[in-house]
Amino acid sequence: MATTQETPGSSSERSAVRTLLRLWPYVRPVRARWFTAAAVAVVASCLALVIPLVLKWMVDGPITDRDPAGVWLGALFLLLLGIGEALLFGLRRWLVARPLAGVEASMRAELYRHLQRLPVAFHDRWASGQLLSRGTTDLMLVRMFLAFPLTFLLVNSVTILAGVVIMLVQDVTLGLVILVPAVPVMVMCVVFEKRYALVARRAQDQVGDLTTLVEESVLGIRIIKGFGRHRSQARAFREMARTLRGTELHKARLLATIWAVIITLPELAIGAALVLGTVRVADGELSAGTLVAFLSTALALRWPVDSIGFLLAMSQEAATATERYFEVMDEAPESRAVVAETGADRADRGLRFEGVRFRYPDAPEDSPPVLDRIDLHIRPGESLALVGATGSGKTTLTALVPRLYELTAGRITLDGKDVAAMPREELRALVAVAFEEPTLFSASVADNVLMGTAADAGEPELERALAVAQAGFAHDLPHGTATQVGEQGLSLSGGQRQRLALARAVVGRPRFLVLDDPLSALDVHTESLVEAALRDVLADTTALIVAHRPSTVLLADRVALLSEGRIAAVGTHHELLRDNAEYAYLMAGAEEAAR
Repeated sequence: MATTQETPGSSSERSAVRTLLRLWPYVRPVRARWFTAAAVAVVASCLALVIPLVLKWMVDGPITDRDPAGVWLGALFLLLLGIGEALLFGLRRWLVARPLAGVEASMRAELYRHLQRLPVAFHDRWASGQLLSRGTTDLMLVRMFLAFPLTFLLVNSVTILAGVVIMLVQDVTLGLVILVPAVPVMVMCVVFEKRYALVARRAQDQVGDLTTLVEESVLGIRIIKGFGRHRSQARAFREMARTLRGTELHKARLLATIWAVIITLPELAIGAALVLGTVRVADGELSAGTLVAFLSTALALRWPVDSIGFLLAMSQEAATATERYFEVMDEAPESRAVVAETGADRADRGLRFEGVRFRYPDAPEDSPPVLDRIDLHIRPGESLALVGATGSGKTTLTALVPRLYELTAGRITLDGKDVAAMPREELRALVAVAFEEPTLFSASVADNVLMGTAADAGEPELERALAVAQAGFAHDLPHGTATQVGEQGLSLSGGQRQRLALARAVVGRPRFLVLDDPLSALDVHTESLVEAALRDVLADTTALIVAHRPSTVLLADRVALLSEGRIAAVGTHHELLRDNAEYAYLMAGAEEAAR
């Protein structure tokens, strides 16, 4: 199972602000509503600070003067302020809900599109659960940050600043008492932010690992049950869940610590201000209304101050989620580099490999290449069987034709055109592939097969392809070719999946056909029927066929022997049987296995 990704931009090295600023292009289309919502929230929050001023007026005025009408008037003002505050906060939520849901949807769609454009080498490196968590949990955290913490970091900052000014205007001495905890609180916030960033990153990576484990267990449920490994899988899940729980508890401890500081120190300051203010009122140095207004303002600031801890925590989680999102988005898509083309003559027609050399992108520079100095020419209308021992590089060579991987050196041409110079859409319209491990999607049989041809293909093309692949069983399924095959096509047998994958490869009548041992899961009788139908298809296309069985080899006009990443011999099946000991040994082993 793939483990947590190690990436250059770890949480300890990045700036949360710079990371979050990368969200601006996505937020820009809804900026008008977001800024309006923030302004509405600021006004609503500042309305709460007017309440203490009304209380001061009431205490020093109508209450001291025993004026019932003034008390009722003050009560009416307080009621209207409360209603106004509630309506404004409701308006803020309405303003941001729909556009920010759209931001999340657009980011998710862009991530999905980008994943489709990334090279196969990227998907070889990354665990699917890590990608899934970036497209779900991480983007949910980003949306929540844009909707709440981002707004209220601004709103609470303005509120605290306005509240401090009001308190200092009421009484400078009491205001300075209230401000005493500000320095230690700020120091604690800086320390908390750095520590929480590391733990938040660790937790989100562990969620990705856990998602990967669950996905692999679901897809591999037949293997798990077949080998009785459900207990070991459950044990692995418990261990990973326990690790994640420990990380989440670490986050909770950090948050509890910062909250304890943020709540306790201001409370102590308010208590000190209350004692000092009461003494000064008793001495006649301060009016009771001023003390009520001062303390009411201080209490009104409790929520903005107390919320600093979890707003910072949510901001750090959003910054980590944004960082994880852009780790994928920053990956370079499949190269579109155009190589200068030369005029093609008749000898260049067909499929040609010229000095092809390949090493996997993540392999060390000094490691031997998987393929080295491959020179092959498959003439137009010719089929070439590729034979070799396990691990000789056959599958890798076939993956180079549709540019699932990029060459390390050399070039591959189709009718004289370098594949590296061709747009991928054009290249993959010319080349059809069928792999030994057939992949089907959660769609109907017809949709899976017609994926291999143009959008306007219909029933005639489908029926022809099913006939070539001897996949008539599709008509016997509960809903015929409209039957949903289920995730990964696991509701079908291996041979059925392989035949549908072959049908998908031939449905579009491709000019070039690449087949990676396409008949390995078929019984002898079905194999012979498929081979008979394939001969008609191969007569009209240029084909490269990875083969292990002699019967499959006999479909081809010529055979190439691949040995330790190099072409060791090329000839007909009978020539290689007669002249090449390694080929004869491989074919003898295949015949023995077939018996």
